[in-house]
Amino acid sequence: MFDIFVRSHFSAGHHLRDYPGNCERPHGHNWKVEVTIRAEQLDALGMALDFRVAKEAVREVVDSLDHMDLNEHPAFRDNNPSSENIARYIFENLKKILTTDNYAPYSVEVRETDNCGVIYREDPAAP
Repeated sequence: MFDIFVRSHFSAGHHLRDYPGNCERPHGHNWKVEVTIRAEQLDALGMALDFRVAKEAVREVVDSLDHMDLNEHPAFRDNNPSSENIARYIFENLKKILTTDNYAPYSVEVRETDNCGVIYREDPAAP
C-alpha cells in the first residue's frame, strides 16, 4: 500500500452562520490543504501515481475555492463553510476525478492556521 500526498493552499473569506462568537463575522484564512491518495500497487515505471496527475487534480479543486467568499459558493449556500465541510467538499470532488482501480483519495487535511485543522476521510465500510 502506498500513500501519496500533495500539499496546496488557497485564500478565501467566509463566516459561520449562527456561530456564537467572532467567526460569525466575515473574515478570511490562508487555508493549507494536504491530500493523501492511497494506491495498491506500482505501475511499470515504479510509480503508484504520477505526482503531476495528483497535483493537477488538487489544483483544479482547490482553485474552485481560491479568492472566494465561500458563503456564496454553491457548495456552501446551505452548509457553513467550516473547515470540516471544506475538507469534505475537496475530498468528494477529488474522488470524482482521482479514482481508478489502483488508487483513490484517502484523506484531506484542511488547516485554518498552522496549529488547527481537520482531517476528513470516508468510512471504508460505507458504500
